[in-house]
Amino acid sequence: MSIRMAEGESSEEVHVPGEIDWQMLDKSKFFFLGAALFSGVSATLYPVVVLKTRQQVAQSQVSCISTAFSLIKGEGFRALYRGFGTSLMGTIPARALYMAALEVTKSNVGTATVRFGLAEPTASAVANAAAGLSAAMAAQLVWTPVDVVSQRLMVQGCCDSGSPKASAYRYINGIDAFRKILSNDGLRGLYRGFGISILTYAPSNAVWWASYSVAQRMVWGGVGYYLYKGNDNAANSALRPDTKTMMAVQGVSAAVAGGMSALITMPLDTIKTRLQVLDGDENGRRGPTIMQTVRSLVREGGWMACYRGLGPRWASMSMSATTMITTYEFLKRLSAKNQEVLT
Repeated sequence: MSIRMAEGESSEEVHVPGEIDWQMLDKSKFFFLGAALFSGVSATLYPVVVLKTRQQVAQSQVSCISTAFSLIKGEGFRALYRGFGTSLMGTIPARALYMAALEVTKSNVGTATVRFGLAEPTASAVANAAAGLSAAMAAQLVWTPVDVVSQRLMVQGCCDSGSPKASAYRYINGIDAFRKILSNDGLRGLYRGFGISILTYAPSNAVWWASYSVAQRMVWGGVGYYLYKGNDNAANSALRPDTKTMMAVQGVSAAVAGGMSALITMPLDTIKTRLQVLDGDENGRRGPTIMQTVRSLVREGGWMACYRGLGPRWASMSMSATTMITTYEFLKRLSAKNQEVLT
């Protein structure tokens, strides 16, 4: 990809290595290294997810710092990783589905949009949006049951007598939680909140990937202008950024896209989390409906209650987006069949 800038009469160009598509990847290396790299990223960010989930099921507004201190004081540091084993076991197949759907869709849609005569920036944004949408929908087949089980473990013991009714069951570990949920609620219990998960993550991913594509071009434009200003010999030539510059641009673009996506989809995520971990008032074995959940939130703290946990989620999604995209781009370059095409 080349990004051009006009300054005076010179033709200035920043040469960014092209996109690595699905056909260019060594699939076995891609999935094996992906599992290892993303497991490490998930382990780093997991405590923030626990804090976000605790805030979302709390009856009143509590700051993230207070939630963290209370959790550590009452249950120890291990509580920050409660449910992590279950989450990790599900993350590996879910990530594999996500990455496969993402790359296949991006490659096919990108080719189709170019054939329709769309400009390269527009074609890239459309392909990225479609890829994010399909990847999220595919991954939710695995992620929803994993979310239900891991979130039940995250909030176990956190709800007092005045809090919304959390599950009455006590779980020893992820396998025990999976078995009890399946025994008492059936397969439907493991997919509680599946519909709203799709409504939350599919548009969120579409917006994120499209925003990332646009933000990346904008940041590259600014970086290119800055680099040319400091390089008197760059006129009428193509400048090739180094690896550190590329990673910095990808990270900044991802953080911007992640923060905006978190803000837009926060109410849906709060509703989804409550649907997955809380039982209904009328029947402990039947979860609340979406409308019952919304009414309960509004009674507790008005419409702003839907934004409980926004701080941790904003931080989590921004940090996750930055680490995930830099890891992902690094993974694709490691997995390319022909390393010469990267230069």
